Amino acid sequence: MNKSRQQELLRWLRQQRHHGARSLRVASLLGFAGALVIIAQAWLLASLLQNLIVAQQPRATLLNDFLLLLLCFVLRAGLHYAREMAGHRAGVAIRRALRQQVLDRLSALGPAWIQGKPAGSWATLLLEQIEEMQEYYARYLPQMSLAVLIPLAILIALFPINWAAGLILLVTAPLIPLFMAMVGMGAADANRRNFLALARLSGDFYDRLRGRETLRLFHRAAAEEQALANSTTDFRQRTMEVLRLAFLSSAVLEFFASLAIAVVAVYFGFSYLGELNFGHYSTGVTLFAGFLALILAPEFFQPLRDLGTFYHAKAQAIGGADALDQFLRESPDTVTEQDSTVLSLAAPLVIQAKNLVVVTARGEALSQPLNFTLAAGKRVALVGQSGAGKTALMNVLLGFLPYQGSLWINGQELREINRDSWQHHLAWVGQNPHLPALTLRENLLLNNHVDDVTLKAVLQKAGVTEFLDRLPQGLDTVLGDGGIGLSVGQAQRVAVARALLKPAQLLLLDEPGSGLDSQSEQHVINALHEAATQQTTLMITHQLNDLENWDEVWVMQAGQLIQQGHWQQLIAQDGPLRQMVKHRLKEIA
Repeated sequence: MNKSRQQELLRWLRQQRHHGARSLRVASLLGFAGALVIIAQAWLLASLLQNLIVAQQPRATLLNDFLLLLLCFVLRAGLHYAREMAGHRAGVAIRRALRQQVLDRLSALGPAWIQGKPAGSWATLLLEQIEEMQEYYARYLPQMSLAVLIPLAILIALFPINWAAGLILLVTAPLIPLFMAMVGMGAADANRRNFLALARLSGDFYDRLRGRETLRLFHRAAAEEQALANSTTDFRQRTMEVLRLAFLSSAVLEFFASLAIAVVAVYFGFSYLGELNFGHYSTGVTLFAGFLALILAPEFFQPLRDLGTFYHAKAQAIGGADALDQFLRESPDTVTEQDSTVLSLAAPLVIQAKNLVVVTARGEALSQPLNFTLAAGKRVALVGQSGAGKTALMNVLLGFLPYQGSLWINGQELREINRDSWQHHLAWVGQNPHLPALTLRENLLLNNHVDDVTLKAVLQKAGVTEFLDRLPQGLDTVLGDGGIGLSVGQAQRVAVARALLKPAQLLLLDEPGSGLDSQSEQHVINALHEAATQQTTLMITHQLNDLENWDEVWVMQAGQLIQQGHWQQLIAQDGPLRQMVKHRLKEIA
C-alpha cells in the first residue's frame, strides 16, 4: 500500500470518530489530568527526598507531604481507569456505527448483490476487520493528543528548574516518532495483506463447509483439505510478519527512550561530581532538580511508549479500513427513503416492462431487452434452461437488482418506488427457506395479524399440520438458527404457509419444490396452486408437467423472452418449449 493510500485511509478513520467524539474528548482530558497528577507526584517525591536527605528535616513535619503523595497515587489510578473506560465506550460506539453502516448498505443492496461474495468474507468484514479498530479508537487516537500534551506539560515544569535536562528530552523526543513512522508504514501494509488472506481463508472455509457432502461424493475431500492447509499456512506466515514488525517498533521505542534517560542521568551524575556546571540558572544543581528530572524523564517518554505500544492498532485499523472503505466505495448508492415514493395500490396490480434490461450493481447486463405484461390475477410460469436469466428477472421484480429501460407497477416506475413499500405487496417463496425468527409462530406470522381459524386453514393447506404435533411446543416451539430442528421439506412448507398468510397482491415463486421429497413437493405445489388463483403469480420452474393449467407460459433463453402464450398454443408450435418437452421425455425414457 502506497503512502497516499495510507493517508487517505487515516483521514477516513478520523472522519468516523465523530460517532464517539464525546467519549474521545473525555478520554483525552482524563489522560491530561493524569499527567498533571504525575507532575505533582514527582514534585512532591523530589521535595520529600530533598528535605529528608539534604535539609535533614524530621519526618513528622513532612506528614502532609506524605499524605498528598498518597492521594496522588490514588488519584492517578482512578483517572487512568476512567480514561480507559471512556476510550472503550468511544471504540464501542464507533464500531457499532460502522457495523450499522455496512448492514444498512447490505440491506439496501439485497441478496442478489451479497451473493457475489462468500458469506465468510462478509463475516470477516463485519466482525474481524471492524473489531480490529477498537484499539485504534479506544487508545491510539486519545494517545496521539496525550503524546504531545504530556511531554509539553513536563517540559514546562522542568525547564524552570534545569534547562539542560529539558533540552536533552526535547532534542531526543522527535527521534521516537520518526523511527516509529518508518516501521509503521511496513506494518500497515503487512496488516492489510493479512486481512485479505483472512477474508479469503474465511470464505474458502465456509464454502467448503457448506459443500462438504458434494466434495465427499466427488472424492475431493483430501484435495480441498490440502488447499485449506496451504491457505492456513499462508495466513499464519502473514500474521507472524505483522507481529515481527510490531515487536520491531517496540524495540526502537525502548532503545531511544532508554538512551535519552541515560543521557539525563549521566548529565546529573557529572554535575554532582563537579565536572559539568551548566543548566542550573546559577543556583547550582540541587538534589531536588536531579530527582525531579530523573523521575519525570521516564514519564516524559511514557506517552510515546504507549503510542508505540498502540501503534500496531493503527496498522490494524488501516488494514481493516482498506476493505471497509473499498466496500462502501464499490457498492452502489441506493435510493434513499426521501428520494422514493410510497406505493399505494388502489387498483389490482399490473406489471409492464418495456425494453427492460436487468443489470448487476456494476452495470453489467444480465438480460436482453425484455417486453412483457403481467396482468392482474394472471398465473404465469417462467421456464428455461439454467443460466437463461430467470432468477435475474425475479430479483429485479423483488427490487434487489437495478435495471435499464422501464418497469411499471400500475404506471409507476419501480426504481422510483420505495422498496419496503413495494415489498409489502409481495409474497415470495424460494428454493432455500429462510426462518429468521425465534419460534415457529413468529416465522409464520412475521408481525401479520391473523385469526386462529385462518391460521389453522393455511397450515392444513401447506401440510404443516402433518408434523406440527411432533414438535415439543407446537407453534411456540423454539427453532434453531435458520430453522434448525426442521427438515428442508418441513421448513419449505412453513415458508409456503407464511407466503399464504401474507396479504399480498403478487406471489413470486422460485422453484419452490426443488430439492424436496415427493410428499413435501406435492403439499407445496397443491398449496401454491390454490394460492395462485387468488393473486397475480409468477413462478420459475423446471417442471414442465401440469403447466397446461396455468394462464400463460413464458420461455426464457439467453436472457430473452422468446415465447409467451398459453401452454396449448406454445406446445403446438415448433419452438423452444416443444424442444424442451421432447428432451425431457427422452430423459425419462
